[in-house]
Formats: sequence, C-alpha cells, structure tokens
Amino acid sequence: MPFIGRDRDKDEAEAHTTEEILYNRARASMRSGNHNAAVERLEQLEARFPFGRYAEQAQLELIYAKLMSHALDDAEAAADRFLRLHPQHPHIDYVLYLRGLTSERFDRNLFDRFRPDDPAKRDVSNARQAFAHYSELLANYPDSVYAKDARQRMIHLRNLLATAEINIALYYMTRGAYVAAANRARGVVENYSQTPATADALSILVEANYQLGLPETANDALRILAINYPDHSAFDVDGDFAFAQATIKRRRSLLNVMTLGLIGRSRTPQPVSIEQPGPN
Repeated sequence: MPFIGRDRDKDEAEAHTTEEILYNRARASMRSGNHNAAVERLEQLEARFPFGRYAEQAQLELIYAKLMSHALDDAEAAADRFLRLHPQHPHIDYVLYLRGLTSERFDRNLFDRFRPDDPAKRDVSNARQAFAHYSELLANYPDSVYAKDARQRMIHLRNLLATAEINIALYYMTRGAYVAAANRARGVVENYSQTPATADALSILVEANYQLGLPETANDALRILAINYPDHSAFDVDGDFAFAQATIKRRRSLLNVMTLGLIGRSRTPQPVSIEQPGPN
C-alpha cells in the first residue's frame, strides 16, 4: 500500500518558515517596545522549536525581554539557564552584562523613584551580586563592548556599598556601640579606599576611638583625614586641629557632618545591542 501523507521535505520547509515567522514577530515586538508580547512569542518559539535554528537566539533574547518587562525573577532564571547550557557561547559577555543589570534592578520598583531613602539604606545583597557579575565580565571579556558601562556601574556600586557600611557605622555610633562602628569604618577604609565614603569613615574612626578612650588611635585617623581630606566637613573652617596636644577637639555632632548621598548616580542604559547574530 503506498504511503499516504505529506512530503517530508515540504513539512520541514514549512516548519522552518513557521519558526522564522515566530522569530520575526518576536523581534518586531521587541523593536516596538512591547516586551511582554516579545516574551510570549519567544517562549512559544522555544517551546515549538526547541532544537530549531532560532532556539539559542530565542533563549538569549528572552533574558533581555524579561528584564525590560520587569519580570526580574524570570530574567535571572533565564540568564542562569543560558550560562549553564551555553558556557562557550560567543555572547556570554552580553549575558553576564544582563545578569548584572538584573541584580541591580532587583530591589527597584515603580515607587523607588519617589522614595527619599538613600538606596544604601536598603538591602545591598543584590548590589554585591551585580558587582560580582560585572567583575566576571571584565575579568574574562575586558574588550567587550559592554565593558565600559560595566566599569562605570562597578564604580557606582562600590560607592553604594561603601555608603551602606557608613550608614551601619552611624547606626552603631548613635547607640554607643563604638567598637562595632570603628570596625565598620575601618572596613570602608581598607576595602573601599577610592570611594567618597572614605573620608566619612575616617571621621567615624576619629569619633569612635575618642569615645573608646584611645586618643593615639583617634589621632592617627585624624592625621590621615587632615592630610588627605583637608576640606572635609568635620573640620572647622580654619582647619585647626592642634596635633601637638594629642587630643581630639570635637567640632560638631558627627551626624551633622556626614554627606551620605550617592554621588554620580546614572540612569541605566539599554544594552549596546540586542541584534545578536543567530545560528545559521
């Protein structure tokens, strides 16, 4: 009995055509900014054609589409899945960059822009994760097109993490936990020495050690502060500290001289390109 059915080559050709149509529709949604529709179409593409010629590309672009549609848990999972399945993919740098962006945005929502709180007062675990992803990107792909922005973001994140430590140190200061405050401030000096928070950390070290009855240690911190940050607001206008007296003149309340706002906070740009070449 002769075989009754459609020609196999014709079926495959139509499948390829359908796959390409789905992908192009997803791309059209992406370009128009309809990222929810893009997510739906890319997921449909991946489900219907898991081994198709656009499968890897769909997985890659799903990360960006989910990030832009604010489905951050899904974006994180999609990025981690892609890194696990395609560790040698030529655009791993892109995935690491998006992974960092996802961690940065994790604790942000529509209301954050209206909140007066310093971001450093919130949980910074996601900032640490973002810093780690950007670090991995720069370590393995220093010439990536995303490297420049990643470096700038790492500077911002270092400032945020250092400021968070200052906030904790201030919390301890207001409660008389001077040892804990000094330890936090010392950590900023040792680990975030190139951030604006360093001067504030030195001021806390001066105050905390003075309160602990350690004038020599307090004066050491004071000398470093005076040499490196002579214009810091902890000083009087004339900058007189009378080092020879080996005592600390308390100028004004520590809580009134700290400037803890983030410096140079920048808007998060879109990735350089989502036009990644698909498999042939």
